[in-house]
Amino acid sequence: MAKMTRSGERGGSRLNFVVVLAIIGILAYVGYVYIPISYNAYLFKDLMQRNVDAASALGHTPIWVREQLAKSAPDYGVPADAVITPTQNENRMQVRVQFKRPIEFPGYTYQYEFDQTVKSSQFLLAK
Repeated sequence: MAKMTRSGERGGSRLNFVVVLAIIGILAYVGYVYIPISYNAYLFKDLMQRNVDAASALGHTPIWVREQLAKSAPDYGVPADAVITPTQNENRMQVRVQFKRPIEFPGYTYQYEFDQTVKSSQFLLAK
């Protein structure tokens, strides 16, 4: 008798398992594609901060900051058409970097936008 009432439930757990496996696979793929780009952008922002701090402390010009960032850009996956805008205000160095990088997924292309501005630290001013 118990066998008859449960006969319509056959395969239900297999379908749920396949759906969960598909969702986990999709999330793993998205992470595999997106996380390295996001991590490189984080490292590039750190490089931007170190360069403006060094320029401010050593008395370099804003052009030096642009050259240093442009030299290091390919190592961080920054496209060649990135806009690097260094400025100097009140003895503090500031740089803004803007670029878009496409991330391709099957059937969809996401535009990763990087627009960061960093300022040199207050205590590293060159006299």
